[in-house]
Amino acid sequence: MISSNDLRQRYLDFFAKRGHAIVPSSSLVPENDPTTLFTGSGMQPMLPYLLGADHPKGTRIADSQKSFRSQDIEEVGDNRHTTFFEMLGNWSLGDYFKKEQLPWIFEFLVDDLGLDPQKLYVTVYGGDQQYDLPQDDEAIELWQQLFASKGVDNKVVSGAREKGLQDGRIFSYEGAANWWSRAGDPSNMPVGEPGGPDSEMFYDYGEERGLHESSEWKDQPCHVNCDCGRFGEVGNSVFMQYLKTEKGFEPLPQQNIDFGGGLERIASALADDPDMFKIDLFTPIIEYVEKVSGKQYEGEHLISFRVIADHMRAAVMLMADGVLPDNKDQGYFVRRLLRRSVRYGKQLGINKPFLAPLAEIVGEIYAEPYPAVKQQVESITQAIQAEEDKFLRTLERGLQEFARQTADESQLTAQLAFTLYETYGFPLELSIEEAEQQGLKIEENIDQAFATIKDQHAAQSREGAAGKFKGGLADHSETAVQYHTATHLLHAALRKILGDHVEQKGSNITGERLRFDFAHPQALTDEEKKQVEQQINDWIAADLPVTNQTMEKEAAFAAGALAFFGEKYPDQVSVYTIGSDPANDWISKELCGGPHVEHTGEIGAVEIFKEKSASAGVRRVYLRLK
Repeated sequence: MISSNDLRQRYLDFFAKRGHAIVPSSSLVPENDPTTLFTGSGMQPMLPYLLGADHPKGTRIADSQKSFRSQDIEEVGDNRHTTFFEMLGNWSLGDYFKKEQLPWIFEFLVDDLGLDPQKLYVTVYGGDQQYDLPQDDEAIELWQQLFASKGVDNKVVSGAREKGLQDGRIFSYEGAANWWSRAGDPSNMPVGEPGGPDSEMFYDYGEERGLHESSEWKDQPCHVNCDCGRFGEVGNSVFMQYLKTEKGFEPLPQQNIDFGGGLERIASALADDPDMFKIDLFTPIIEYVEKVSGKQYEGEHLISFRVIADHMRAAVMLMADGVLPDNKDQGYFVRRLLRRSVRYGKQLGINKPFLAPLAEIVGEIYAEPYPAVKQQVESITQAIQAEEDKFLRTLERGLQEFARQTADESQLTAQLAFTLYETYGFPLELSIEEAEQQGLKIEENIDQAFATIKDQHAAQSREGAAGKFKGGLADHSETAVQYHTATHLLHAALRKILGDHVEQKGSNITGERLRFDFAHPQALTDEEKKQVEQQINDWIAADLPVTNQTMEKEAAFAAGALAFFGEKYPDQVSVYTIGSDPANDWISKELCGGPHVEHTGEIGAVEIFKEKSASAGVRRVYLRLK
């Protein structure tokens, strides 16, 4: 059995042998993109290069990208949904195209990993008559040749959603399916937006398992894109080849390949087990929860185990990338992951703190590919412990509030349940359990009414977030650029005034302010805050040059460059230096992707307007332009 670490490395080695530069994973928090909270796909950090920017490592790139999708939090519980995952990716930036990509990925899965080609199925783009976009016959022909080379049937069928599998191997879907662009299907794409067809690969876990017959889709035809769980997607090759114009679609002058394959899903296919939570990236977590709870990972307890395993893995990986529990922005989701884990622990009968040891377990799981997680285990453990203790007290208050709110009531309403959920993190199922124990009536269809209220609240929150994070792919506005360079000055000033123990633990930029988290054991005094602010403004007033160099990694570190995020760096790195002489007279030198001002005087005066604790041993300071 291939371990997940071996799988990741074999993928990278496979594409390195085919001329691809291997680049490290970007942070789960996009460094220069305030328009989104998290890195949600393998493609996201590569998008500027897919849209035409030159990649410093060339035209063939491969990596394994850490990703987090907050929108999937409440989907976790089935056999395949997770919030954190790794996406194995390879890209061609105007280099090779379909006739190289499809044979390569087929060779990797079948010949290198040993997946049974009889269990692989693929989908292709079936065209769109409205926009005169043709069916992807080239991809179909390539797939037919590949399956035939292994003695596998290669029948092409369409209409699978209505007619089912029809003994097909290659499935053609018309319209929005098997089409990729940032805006979605062709009808939503603005003029000037690139996009193109894609081809997805699926592994069949077998009709004999009865996954379709036991699902809510049992009365509908089963096909490879069915959500019943019989077929698991293991990869998707995007062929970015068209540009939306006033007249319709035209071929792009540079055709790109964007492949993404879920590490965890490929590992499940290799194990021939549709339950992703049985792979080695989850089993140490589940074994620990079994020991603490005295329950087994089976039957009625599956959902609770899966939620805890997913949420704690995601929370630890986010915290290792500098995201700490909070009520806002990225920190809100870490807090939510931890609190949901506590709640599902209670469903397993765990009524004491149990989450903190999972930091070390996750650190061990990722010790090889992401050693920085293990290096930060102590601080992550402390932060988890503090958050769990706080939430257990909150739950206790929630129970007291439930008793108070229902003292003169004969019925639990959806509105009351949501108030308890929103204010105290009190889940609906706990409110229902308490109501049943107290003999209260429960509003008819309370779960549906609760969901409606929750959706309305979420819609209002999204509207607020849309205003906060409006903008394009990355905000390179003047204010954002000013704050980005100010981050380096703030970091340098804190290290000068407080000491070299100060290390950046996270940052967030909006149009109104800069938030910066750093390692420091106690609150800053008023005098220290004044000194830091004055030092930054002195450097700004000096109008120091800001220069950028592409350097060998080891040379950058030898020259004094700082880097506190990530574990691995490419051989060549981008180094920004602030100072009159980048070699000998500088006040800041850090690995960074930019963008930055050219002289510090372009920033303008700044002020520190807030400072507080972010977690144990981590302080948070807020800075804004005057």
